[in-house]
Parts: sequence; C-alpha cells; structure tokens
Amino acid sequence: MSEAPAARPRVVVAGATGFVGGALCAGLADRFEVVALTRGAPSPEAQPHVTWRRCDLFSLHSVEAALAGADFAIYLVHSMLPSARLVQGSFADLDLVLADNFVRGAEQAGVRHILYVGGVIPEGMPLSPHLRSRLEVEETLRGRRPTLTALRCGIIVGPGGSSLRIIVNLVRRLPVMVLPSWCDSRSQPVALRDVVRAVRLCLDEPTRWTGSFDVAGPDVLTYREMMQRTARVLGLRRLMIGVPAFSPRLSKLWVRVFGSAPAALVNPLIESLRHDLVAEANPLLTALEPEALGFEAALAEALAGEDRAKAAAAGLGLSRAERARLRAARTVRSVQRLPLPIGRSAAWVAEEYLRFLPALTRPWIRVEIETDGHCRFRLSGVRRPLLRLRLARTRSTPDRQVFDVAGGALARAEPDGGGRLEFREVLGGRALLAAIHDYRPALPWPIYQSSQALVHLFVMRRFARHLRACGPTRSAAGLPDSA
Repeated sequence: MSEAPAARPRVVVAGATGFVGGALCAGLADRFEVVALTRGAPSPEAQPHVTWRRCDLFSLHSVEAALAGADFAIYLVHSMLPSARLVQGSFADLDLVLADNFVRGAEQAGVRHILYVGGVIPEGMPLSPHLRSRLEVEETLRGRRPTLTALRCGIIVGPGGSSLRIIVNLVRRLPVMVLPSWCDSRSQPVALRDVVRAVRLCLDEPTRWTGSFDVAGPDVLTYREMMQRTARVLGLRRLMIGVPAFSPRLSKLWVRVFGSAPAALVNPLIESLRHDLVAEANPLLTALEPEALGFEAALAEALAGEDRAKAAAAGLGLSRAERARLRAARTVRSVQRLPLPIGRSAAWVAEEYLRFLPALTRPWIRVEIETDGHCRFRLSGVRRPLLRLRLARTRSTPDRQVFDVAGGALARAEPDGGGRLEFREVLGGRALLAAIHDYRPALPWPIYQSSQALVHLFVMRRFARHLRACGPTRSAAGLPDSA
C-alpha cells in the first residue's frame, strides 16, 4: 500500500497583489500551498496551489482568520496609499498598526516563521522617515513568538515595480535631464527573480536564515548610472546634467510630474535618496551571488514582462475604481502616535482618556461610563448622546484596548458596526497608537472634514501633552525622556 503524499507546508502572502507578491505566489506554488491575501476582490486568475483570500489587515480578527493553519507568513505590505476616504496620520504609524496586527495574528494562529521584505538600512547617519519606518516594521514583526527573517533589499527590478517604473518613465520622457545631487547616491538594485530565490532559500531552512540579511545584485550604481544604463537598454540617447544641490521639494515635484507617480509614493522615497543603500556582505548574499542578475539584464527582463504587468505598471497610485470605492464607503481612519509613560499600559491610557476628555471639554461635553463597558458622550443639556462607545472585552488585552462605536448622533448606523477606537502599545512599550478605524460620520462630509475631524486631531495633540505630563516616557531609542 503506497503512502499518502506529505502535506505541503502552507505559506500566507500579505501584499500578494503587488509585483513582488505576484512573483512569490508563482515562485512558491511548486513547493507550498500558497494563500494570497488581498483587501479587494480575490484574483480571478486560477493558479494551481494558490488560493486567494480577502483580508483587511487593519482588522486583527480578519488577520487571525487569514493566517489560520499557516506554517509560514510573508509580509510585503507598505501603507503609502490611502485606505479610507479620509486618512489622518503618517504612513509610518499606519504601517505600525498593520505590522502589529500581522505579528499578533501570526502568534495567535501558531505561525512558525515570518519572512519580511524591507529595505536596506544604512549606518552612520539619521535615517529618513521612510527607512526608519521600514526598521520599525522589522522590529515589530520580531517582537513576538514567531521567528523572523528580514530581507533588506534595495530597488527591486521587476515588471510592475514602482521604483523601477519611476526611473523608466523619467528616462523615456526627458531628452535632457537635470540631475540633483541625490542622483550621485549609491544603490545596489536586485533582480526580482533573485528576491524570489532568496525567499525560497529562507523558507527551506528558516532556522538557518533567522535574522536580518541584505539582499542585492552584483552592481553598485549611482542613480545617475542607473538612468544612463536604463537609457542604453531602451535604445535612447539622453543628456544628463548634474547640479550640486539637493532640493527635496523640487525633486519631489520633478519625479511626480515626469515619473507619473503620486505624492504619497514619491515623497517618502525622495527623502531616502540622500543615503547610500549598499548591501553588507552576509552568508545569504554569498549563496545568491553565483546566479545573481546584473542591473541591465534584470531591467531587460523586467521590460520584456511589461505587457503582463501593465496594470501594475500603470498603477503607481490607486486605480479609478479603488478611489471611487473609498469615496462611496465614506470611512475615516485616524492613527496618532502618543507617548506612553514608563510603567503604564494601553489599558491605563484608555481609562485616562475617559478621564481626560470631559476635563478638556467641560462644561460642554459630559462622559458617562457604565459598568457594562458603555461610554456615552453627551452635550450638556441634550439627552441624545453624541457618541456611544462599547468596550470590546473579548478583543481587548492589557496592551490593546478596543472600543466599538455603538451609535450616537455623530455616527452613521451601519449593519456591520460604526467603526472602532483602539489604544495599543507598540515598539516594546516605547510608544502607543490611538487609532480610529472604519468610522462612518453622520455629518455631511464637507462639514465633518472642517469640524469633527479637526477637533479629533486637536484632542489627540492635547492628550499627548497630558500623557507626557503624567511621567517620564521612552524615546524611539528606548531611553527615558524628560516629562
């Protein structure tokens, strides 16, 4: 009697709709059962051993369900583009919410190992906000039970890649190019196929490759040299004139206009270009080296695949359908990073917020807290509450407190709920995020944006000042700050 074939390990890919995610789904399906996550409609294309699953990464419950039964999880997500009609907060804080949800969900689901594709981290100078965010995501994913492999990549050269697409657009559209000083910064691009090879190696031997590894191709190039080689591959002659200045504002405008990329994508990237992003030698890089593609070969391969990746290549911003969906949904997402006094928890911050708010708004707003976990915010003298919050006891922990928006004059009544407010500890307790997710305001949209939305930001700034006055906090480096 023949033995049944061994079950394939299951790997979940978050960020599967991106160009790296698509290549990984195809490149892992011969060894793994791949679950590809998407926040929109699942892919209509059937692939053997690839299952598409809808998942809202801003919802911990959704993440836990998506990761159920997984042996490995791959994290490719970067929140540079809007996820709601109104988004308040930096991309770095939004990324922290997503990464924290993912690692919490992975721990709950019993995932053994997480693999994260991030960026090269230079040493010796302050990091740009974009690179600092990549490092924070890596730290967050390493902060719980699953082990972590972090692949730190430079520009990934493949069909549909946003950074490569910007370079190609600039070279194609500008016969004469005036290059600011950041074009002399060095980078070490890597072919998409080599990133896939690196992931396969790490998943085959996760204990061997636990840790952080720079992944790069064989060519160390300035951005000027990359554009020169891109022109050569495209068969174009381009005049490139360097200027000894680095004007982030002009550079962002130049790249947005001629690179056909949205500000949300371009602005953080431009700020990182002052760094040399060159890989440090490591065993994984050595294992990849013999078959690694150089920049021009990788670029030619990427350009040959442009037709297959046409939608991704054109989609450096949100698609028209996605923008229409966000407008129709009329939801709000607001994430603010707050200081966390040493020795305090998210549970304490949630209680302190309910004490702080009526003191700030007295005598206009009263807060009624009941034993069933309901909180009601009322205008003085008005019976109907402005908002009703309900503590979600089963979804709350000392380091994460969740309140469901249960109704009130300022919230639209929805069958799937009116959103949620949460307080969560991040970065090992060095900071706290206060976040509103999927909130649907009852006020007409223009009135909401010019009133309630601004009041919320004002309240959060005052609450941050209040928390600093409650005791010493820790800086991003983990050192005590003065109150």
